[in-house]
Amino acid sequence: MKQVFARPRALSPGATHYCPGCTYGIVHRLIAEALDDLAITGRAVGVASVGCTVLAYDYFECDFQQAAHGRAPAVATGIKRTRPDAVVFTLQGDGDLAAIGTAEIIHAAARGENITVFFLNNTIYGMTGGQMAPTTLLGQRSTTSQAGREPGRAGRPIRVSEMLATLDGPAYIERVAVDTPAHAAKVRRAIHRALELQLAGAGFTLVEVLSACPTNWGLTPGEALDRIGREVISYYPLGVYRDSSAASPAGADAPGGISQ
Repeated sequence: MKQVFARPRALSPGATHYCPGCTYGIVHRLIAEALDDLAITGRAVGVASVGCTVLAYDYFECDFQQAAHGRAPAVATGIKRTRPDAVVFTLQGDGDLAAIGTAEIIHAAARGENITVFFLNNTIYGMTGGQMAPTTLLGQRSTTSQAGREPGRAGRPIRVSEMLATLDGPAYIERVAVDTPAHAAKVRRAIHRALELQLAGAGFTLVEVLSACPTNWGLTPGEALDRIGREVISYYPLGVYRDSSAASPAGADAPGGISQ
């Protein structure tokens, strides 16, 4: 019988530490598939920061570097400038990238560093106990917003892709989601696009993936996927926010423009 589905060679065997229903594993597989498809595993260097991605070095068959909390873009910049032949990517959650790592991500994007950032946005601090993150939705409950996020006290959620798209440095920014198979197919294409542009020397690329956190959302895995489609996407619209390297629909590569 012909085998039509198997573990990507770039993905290490074994179980992950992620909670049941967590969609980080889906993103890992799609990144590994891209490394295989582009034949770049031997050149790839991943950088994991602190958070749910902290053990990512156990899950990929490529070199990996652990960074301090929020500093993955800075570490990736150093690796890429030292080894310009390497394909460098970061794996970061929203608490990491959009809170303690805000300065690092903004300035790496502004400089147009030729690295790729995979930003997993599940609207909450996952590993450290379910606290409110910069991306937590209004009214969403967390361990530090038990009555729901209230804008008068905590401000409004940060839309990272839209913010970075106002800068001149990024070559490509897209927001995708893993709540349905059709959306997951778009995640796969976005990951390939981001890595291909890095290989072409286009500059900074970022793929934001709306993902599920059933444990800290207090939902079943199925309910968590439904929440992405029902609530999360409405605040964080999917689409290409910047693609300066190719002809895009009107407005798609203008600051803040969206192309579906």
